[in-house]
Amino acid sequence: MRHMRTEAPALVPIFRSALQARLLLHILTSDKPATAADLARVLDAPEPTVSREVRRLLDSGLIAGVRIGRATVVSPAVDNPATAPLRQLLIVTYGPARLIEQALAGVDGIEAAYVHGSWAARYQGEAGKAPGDVDVLIVGQPSRAQVDVALDGLEHRLAREVNVTYVSPQRWRDADEPFIAAVRERPLVELHVGRHEQAAAS
Repeated sequence: MRHMRTEAPALVPIFRSALQARLLLHILTSDKPATAADLARVLDAPEPTVSREVRRLLDSGLIAGVRIGRATVVSPAVDNPATAPLRQLLIVTYGPARLIEQALAGVDGIEAAYVHGSWAARYQGEAGKAPGDVDVLIVGQPSRAQVDVALDGLEHRLAREVNVTYVSPQRWRDADEPFIAAVRERPLVELHVGRHEQAAAS
């Protein structure tokens, strides 16, 4: 039987696990209701584990559910006074990857994108101080003006500076390049630009 890590997340250790925090973030920041199967696919997590977490969140009243056929479709509990502050807490802690993914989804010329630095390290479970900024690395040749427009307003929502570094695909493949080697040696959070929303909509 597969063992799932349930340690408290480094970014916000008041939750049961990183999966619970990511699950809540997705539900509370999505425009579309989702089933446990949808959420398991988006979060790349086992469906039985996601289903258990969904049931716990439904029982707590933090999310709402509507039975459609054999599935329960969940969405934010709009009548719960804790929903808005909980959403904000999750955005400033677990939100950077999801919100940056959403923002960059419509930008052409991005071959890959990652969050690196201290936020990525906390996201991967490395203990330490709360990240003071979010470091984003974009591989490709997008219009920098288009990226600036896409990310406009995110620093305010995330309550921290967002720093973007651009590298060419050729440079990203050069493992001997000191900056690239240093980035690769540390935790990286890949941004699946466009993939998650497409998966949720399917």
